[in-house]
Amino acid sequence: MNRCLICVMPDTRPDHVFVDGVCPACINYQNRPEVDWDARLLQLKDLLDQHNGRCIVPSSGGKDSHYQVIKLLELGADPLIVTATTCHLTDIGRKNIDNLAKLATTIEVSPNKEVRAKLNRISLETIGDISWPEHASIFSTPFWAAASFDIPLVIYGENPQNQYGGPDQLSGEAMIMDKQWIDEFGGFLGLRPMDFVGKDGITQNDMSYYWNPLPWSRVEAHFLGQYIEWDSHRNAKVAAEHGMIQELPCFANWWKAENLDNAQTGIHDYLMYRKYGYGRGCTQISVDVRHGRITRGAALGWVREHDGHYPFTYAGYTLDEILGRIDVSKEKFHRIEKEFTNYDILEHVGSQDNTNHPVEERQP
Repeated sequence: MNRCLICVMPDTRPDHVFVDGVCPACINYQNRPEVDWDARLLQLKDLLDQHNGRCIVPSSGGKDSHYQVIKLLELGADPLIVTATTCHLTDIGRKNIDNLAKLATTIEVSPNKEVRAKLNRISLETIGDISWPEHASIFSTPFWAAASFDIPLVIYGENPQNQYGGPDQLSGEAMIMDKQWIDEFGGFLGLRPMDFVGKDGITQNDMSYYWNPLPWSRVEAHFLGQYIEWDSHRNAKVAAEHGMIQELPCFANWWKAENLDNAQTGIHDYLMYRKYGYGRGCTQISVDVRHGRITRGAALGWVREHDGHYPFTYAGYTLDEILGRIDVSKEKFHRIEKEFTNYDILEHVGSQDNTNHPVEERQP
């Protein structure tokens, strides 16, 4: 396991190919000064004009969703906020969704919650990722809204392959999210909606909300971060100024303004660490290293202490509460975690098994 020479991201992240010891996310950031951002902004304005300013903003109620809506309103657009209800909505997530709804018309889509819990459990058992239905909803619900309201322009936030690194330069430069991009980077981990049909009573109709209903010729999905230089801290500051509540969700997170809406996120991040040797905090703090907000040495020290922390609680919810919602015992969760742990990788980050981590302490 090797870490980037600039930030602290490891090369064990899937499709994270280093070049001369540097990760693709750092290479993308180094290339930002070459982008003509004034010209990109004009392109965005032209795009909005072509659609009479009408667009859909996929939203979680988070910092980036707030910024997207606020920026588009500044540009004279008429955004419709579309929220795909997350798997286990937190109290703070509810408040932030309601806060964002003060700025523009908002609709929320909540597929059958009993089915949703089954999907969480099946995907956790099958691919070690409790968040499959959330990933799928992010890439399906906005398109259902586009079909229902005849708004064929969808504007997402950053291109994750640019912000966090992808398998090649082309993926990070993509300005449009098309079917090929979603199939490759949508976080499905080999599972498709039809794979769930027939399992635990799940029907084809149950799964219809988890795929895009529109032909791609009828919709455009663009990344706002490819038109306006992306800065997570600026987004958080703007969101806070407009009423978004921000607090650290758990000990293993570096940022206090991200992933506050879903109580299951701690489980997702913990198993990501068990598989690949890095967690959410490592990803977040690496962004800050690139931006010069913290040194690589200090970031590495923080990661060694915080990354992979066992998810005793997340956003105020205990692990027992979270697992109970999807009918998974803690004993079963421990069996799943061990099944998906890559011990060869964890040997290189200083721990083979940290399930007996001391009682959680929050970062000051």
